Amino acid sequence: MMKALLLVACLSLLLAPAVVLAVELKAGDAAPEFAMPGSDGKTHSLSDYAGKQFVVVAWFPKAFTGG
Repeated sequence: MMKALLLVACLSLLLAPAVVLAVELKAGDAAPEFAMPGSDGKTHSLSDYAGKQFVVVAWFPKAFTGG
């Protein structure tokens, strides 16, 4: 029983950073602040582009790709 509780606690700590609070956005809503790593190795956040008229975020799954 103690081992099972310890396992659950460890898994919870490992998965905690992956938890994302879901916010339902509608067309025309302002995007919430976010930060993500780019393919250039830098971390980009929405606030980096404040004042720009448009910001396009595109991503591609890396699994099973050659790149």
